[in-house]
Amino acid sequence: QIRCLSLNTSVFLITKGHSLSCYDCTSLSGSCTQTTAHSCITRVFSVNSTTVKVKSCAPAVCPSGSINLGIGKGSSLCCNTDLCNVQDAPDPSTNAPNGKTCFSCDGQSCSNTVSCSGSEDRCFNATVTIGVQSQVFKGCVSKSLCDATTLIPSVGSVSCCSGNLCNGAKSVTQSFLFLCCSLLSFILLH
Repeated sequence: QIRCLSLNTSVFLITKGHSLSCYDCTSLSGSCTQTTAHSCITRVFSVNSTTVKVKSCAPAVCPSGSINLGIGKGSSLCCNTDLCNVQDAPDPSTNAPNGKTCFSCDGQSCSNTVSCSGSEDRCFNATVTIGVQSQVFKGCVSKSLCDATTLIPSVGSVSCCSGNLCNGAKSVTQSFLFLCCSLLSFILLH
């Protein structure tokens, strides 16, 4: 929230009169407050059977789209009118398959495949470093989210491609579920 507030303050000083009111909360907290921002965002992400919904002010770059890591899915929706993030982001599990297939990782290897859906028109490879551990992630992603991940500090490298299974298979050995949740959080919460 501090980052959001400083962004809001800078935006307010530069674009006085163009600030919006946005809801700020998570489905875990129960109640929302209002904050001022240049734009608003709502996100939803699911890992296994846990779903979290988040409403907040938007970062400087605010992409809308979805991501599918195989064991977790997420989506974000940006908007730019007062309190527009009252609506939840689209549930990524309800998107219709679009015929694209990408490799995904399960903690042991990255030779699994996942069916892409909705606007997920790219396959991706990402290397994420949390503390001293690095982990490779693969899956489906909307082009807009893939482009925005270059702004996330802990994501060392991201590459996107547009062909089926273009993101190649590779084995992994580190704490996958922890890092998977962290990647979804970074992509959808920043």
